[in-house]
Amino acid sequence: MKIVEGSETAKKELLGRKSIFHLSCLDEFMVSDASPEKQVRKIIDDVRDRGDAALIDYTLKFDGVKLTSLEVDKGKISSAYKEVDGELVSALKLAAGRIRDFHTAQMAGLRGMAAVPGLGQLMRPLERVGLYVPGGTASYPSTVLMTVIPARVAGVREVILVTPPASNGGVPPLTLVAADIAQVDRIFSIGGAQAIAALAYGTESVPRVDKICGPGNIFVVLAKKLVYGMVGIDGLQGPSEVVIIADETANPEFCAADLLAQAEHDPLASAILITTSPRLAGEVNSEVGRQLAELPRQAIAAQSLADRGMIVVVASLGEAIELANLYAPEHLCLMLEDASPYLDRLSNAGCIITGPMATVVLGDYMAGPSHVLPTGGTARFSSPLNVLDFLKLTNVITVDESNLKELGRAAQALASAEGLEAHARAVKKRLEALD
Repeated sequence: MKIVEGSETAKKELLGRKSIFHLSCLDEFMVSDASPEKQVRKIIDDVRDRGDAALIDYTLKFDGVKLTSLEVDKGKISSAYKEVDGELVSALKLAAGRIRDFHTAQMAGLRGMAAVPGLGQLMRPLERVGLYVPGGTASYPSTVLMTVIPARVAGVREVILVTPPASNGGVPPLTLVAADIAQVDRIFSIGGAQAIAALAYGTESVPRVDKICGPGNIFVVLAKKLVYGMVGIDGLQGPSEVVIIADETANPEFCAADLLAQAEHDPLASAILITTSPRLAGEVNSEVGRQLAELPRQAIAAQSLADRGMIVVVASLGEAIELANLYAPEHLCLMLEDASPYLDRLSNAGCIITGPMATVVLGDYMAGPSHVLPTGGTARFSSPLNVLDFLKLTNVITVDESNLKELGRAAQALASAEGLEAHARAVKKRLEALD
């Protein structure tokens, strides 16, 4: 991995991060001379115009699967348990319980908001949401749990899941079991931009939803961007990221293992260590090489580390905190002797993992908060997926004689100052009625 010394040099490197939408990062996704955004726009328009027929055509073109039905039969969901090891089912149920508990506690906090006399908010769940779970060559049951359960806790009436089909045309049994545990209503074996278009506009088979949530590849992210406004979206999640801040007490094997855990996701993933210890920097770099040689996804992780991996040596933990806030990573792991003094100084991160055995992996699977997190620096202004993504608020204002007397003349004056005389007169007439 590249080793960078000094915070000023590191700032230039970190600020040079390319957005997921930067075309130089997208060569592997190009399937024609058109830009990815133009390709996605064409797919969206086609699905809107031709519905199911377009979904079937694009699934054959991109996934190599000829679908006879877009929706997964409920019988296949119940029979999937027979194909999944009992230990995995137990792991999914344990994770589901923790995810449910975390988001239930969040809901309780929202309901406990103190009221202001005469003012309030109605909190209502969305009617129908669409959740995208990556698939095709791999199975991501954890993402099923991390997206569906917060929606269910929020009270969403209908949850629709879309995921690309495997080579046999089906959805992996582990994904189906996770969907059953999380209480998905309907599952469609479609993926890519075409699935996002189907959720946004509806087809003969796929119902139109109010909001689309969940991570995916560049075509999925671009499709979410383009349909926003027609439907809501949770965000534009890009490749995975981790920043580890470590002092001289950190275990180099642990540091290396967590860097590789993110690097193996994707060649576009970013794994960065910031440390105050030159000794640790060298040991972690050597350890990364040793552990990398043992990984099945060695080629992917190696490319990620070569292109976007970095070890930064800084003079103080204060400089490390500054760099982390500047980068605003998806995951921020604190491998420090005592992390507590620094938590209040960390303002930009999707998830902060701390403690003597801190590892991002527990957050990915079991801890409880959703692992769908802001990436690409968007943690500066956005949040992890949570129950608020599935709720909408309506303000309620009660106007009686008392607050009309208190506020009316000021409102009338402001309306007149803005040249909106009808506004001013609407208040004036009520004030006159009180006299």
